[in-house]
Amino acid sequence: MSIFASPRFLRNVLFADAASCLATGALQLLFNAPLAQLLNLPGVLLAGTGWFLLAYAALVGFVATRDPLPRSLVWLFVAGNAGWAVACIALLVSRMLAPTALGMTWILAQAATVAVLAELQWTGLRRTRAAGWA
Repeated sequence: MSIFASPRFLRNVLFADAASCLATGALQLLFNAPLAQLLNLPGVLLAGTGWFLLAYAALVGFVATRDPLPRSLVWLFVAGNAGWAVACIALLVSRMLAPTALGMTWILAQAATVAVLAELQWTGLRRTRAAGWA
């Protein structure tokens, strides 16, 4: 059986989303000042998005434990992840900030991660619907 065909695939993707947000949010809050300096990003931006990521991680983690999965919320997560990816790219393109090379990498890594998560969640939603799983 393919990993994509597993009835747990979507749930596992949601747990991965929650874990990545928890890790990133915690890093941005616990090491705010050093990260702000290293990345040349405003500490308030890192703190604000850090708190948001922790709240989002809690919500996604909670939803991942529901049976059946609330599909409307998962669709919201797909849209949110896609929006976060677009916002990261827009932030870099706008040149409103002047991050270091490592700062650009930090932002691009977030964009890539959430874009992949959005795609995997979307795939999981389509597969669970086609297979009749919730």
